[in-house]
Amino acid sequence: MDETEFWELVDSARETAEGDPEEQADLLVDRLLQLDPESVLDFARHFESRYNRAYTWDLWGAACVLLDGVSDDAFDFFRCWLIGQGREVYEGAVHDPDSLADLLDDFDEEIDGDGEELGYAADEAYEQLTGTVAPDLGVPPAPPEPEGTPVDFENEGVLAERYPKLWERFRG
Repeated sequence: MDETEFWELVDSARETAEGDPEEQADLLVDRLLQLDPESVLDFARHFESRYNRAYTWDLWGAACVLLDGVSDDAFDFFRCWLIGQGREVYEGAVHDPDSLADLLDDFDEEIDGDGEELGYAADEAYEQLTGTVAPDLGVPPAPPEPEGTPVDFENEGVLAERYPKLWERFRG
């Protein structure tokens, strides 16, 4: 599975689910079940590498603005949700987290920003296909600390200055 096929699966599931992350995860599992186990592992590798790439202080700060505070676990789920938004939103956010203000059409704190189930879709599909737990993917692990310069999540002034478009749209 190449990168384009990965994003096509993510996008088609999101569009069918009309943006609901839990429904998107269920649809993704259904679509992955149509593939062979090695393709499911390829999907998992693509997902994991993007998940690890999004482990940055800048994105964590953006998530903090969007969700009005984000714990470690919530940031993990946010990164899964971000991948679920598709290539354009994901790549734009990784490059410039403040651009999420322009890239997101709507954002509802109640359902958006938490894609925990998306993170398990490939594992679930692989287990259903093979009856076994997915093997190690061989993807380098995320660093112990996020990449970049730490952000003071408690300081609204810092957040407003660092993410002016996000702050104005979602907190202003």
